[in-house]
Amino acid sequence: MTIQHKTQRREFIQTAMAGCVLLSVPLSTTFASASNTKPSSNQPSNNGNKKVVWIMLRGAMDSLHAVIPSFDKNYFAYRTSSINSIKDELLPLDDGYALHPAFKHLHQLYRKKQYSAVIAVATNYRERSHFEAQDHMESGLDEIDHENGWLARAIQHYQGQSLAISRTIPIALRSIKGDTANTWYPSSFKPADEDLMDRLAGLYEKDDELSGLLQQAVEQRDNPNMMSEGKNRPKFTLLANRCGEILSNDPNIKCAMLELGGWDTHNNQAGRLQRQFSLLDDGIKSLQEGLGKTWDDTLVLVTTEFGRTVALNGTSGTDHGTASCMFMLGGNMKQGGEVLGKWPGLAVDDLFEKRDLMPTSDVRTWIAKGLQTHWGLSRQQSSAIFPDLELS
Repeated sequence: MTIQHKTQRREFIQTAMAGCVLLSVPLSTTFASASNTKPSSNQPSNNGNKKVVWIMLRGAMDSLHAVIPSFDKNYFAYRTSSINSIKDELLPLDDGYALHPAFKHLHQLYRKKQYSAVIAVATNYRERSHFEAQDHMESGLDEIDHENGWLARAIQHYQGQSLAISRTIPIALRSIKGDTANTWYPSSFKPADEDLMDRLAGLYEKDDELSGLLQQAVEQRDNPNMMSEGKNRPKFTLLANRCGEILSNDPNIKCAMLELGGWDTHNNQAGRLQRQFSLLDDGIKSLQEGLGKTWDDTLVLVTTEFGRTVALNGTSGTDHGTASCMFMLGGNMKQGGEVLGKWPGLAVDDLFEKRDLMPTSDVRTWIAKGLQTHWGLSRQQSSAIFPDLELS
């Protein structure tokens, strides 16, 4: 057999394996070529293997149902009907705040000083379009640049590689310098049946390399963790767990981006957010499990594009608002076990346009501070990541 024909066969089997299993490639070899690259000598010597994971909540999470200001009497005037069924189950935080009872794992992390909530944050965007707001959040700029994301700029300063748990590269990981992020996402192909696998085994039994690839595919297919929802749609917990495993196993992947949709709760909000909060909480726990010991060197940032109205609408939901909250967590938090930020109040005159939670700080400022502390970046580097901010 000629080298050309064998190469073509190898390419065929590698492509075919994407249709035989839920995952397109083994985790242990996903970034094998990247793993062979020597770490840059310019990396901070004591911060060289610290990871950052950004979870983007698409659809605008209602922070007032997540981190509850139980000390503010105005809150209950607005939210009595949605909070009544859970008010006796709220998970206490400091300074009169409380977490929604679905955040059981987050509350455990809070008690271990590995989680903090930051209240009343927003970008500079003040309109109410999901798409524009998400693009602002991903670019991290006052004027959107769809090919220049904040996380791509950040990893250039930390000198590593990035990972998107996505079929395509999101704006946050696009770079004007032409750097390309790694992407990973489960295959949507239907798993192959036993007859096809047997036929392939017979076809490649005399080729060690190709039969080895086939065996890897079979092992992945039979792995009970390779489960999905609906029409081969992967669970967020699975995506989060695989994200953690990849970061833990590859020293060159320094940051990753996860996405979770479903937060646009215009109606029946209480029940929908119960499910969303549980999904997010389980996903964070699964991410931590995937990271293993690397959790101690990982900073996780959770943000959304904007908040929601303070008052409920006529269908027991909320409409597009302004300020929301963000979560910061990890195994080595410098400000863990706190509620950070300044509370603006919920009296009518304290609201943005008399309807929304008023922003009291820029979410990008908190991200920059987190990167400075965790990755050891300088103020000048942070200013290059977020050039529109005045950072201390």
